[in-house]
Amino acid sequence: MRNWCNALLAAVALLVVPLQAGADTGGIGKFRLVSGESYVIRDGERSKAEVGGIVRQKDVIETAGDGAVGVTFNDNTVFSAGPNSSVSMEEFKFNPVTLKGSFLAKLGKGTLSVVSGDIARGSPKAMRIRTPSAILGVRGTRFLVRVNEEQQ
Repeated sequence: MRNWCNALLAAVALLVVPLQAGADTGGIGKFRLVSGESYVIRDGERSKAEVGGIVRQKDVIETAGDGAVGVTFNDNTVFSAGPNSSVSMEEFKFNPVTLKGSFLAKLGKGTLSVVSGDIARGSPKAMRIRTPSAILGVRGTRFLVRVNEEQQ
């Protein structure tokens, strides 16, 4: 498990590539890394995740046993989801001028590595990750969270 976690954190480090300033993505972020079977569920439709594909509020990102994704959000937060993961983008609001906003994601299962961006720096209580057993308040940091099947 430790080797896999180290690899996931290394992948996150490679993803810390800011979005172009002022770029209109039409969403809240973009897929920067996609491997194996990885999907996005939007409005009840499931489609394959693709590098460069847009992530929108309310999307659910899922990975199969061989899947992994990396997403860079508009505030430069970086998520990496490992195999057998499900992450729901519950809420994302961000003002790039004031760096104020709010971010709520739900990790239903699997692993999620996070490098927080401008929302956590500009609004210290505004970023949260919900799991089946806890809500994590993010205050500008890097962390890895795992939800075991038993926790669901």
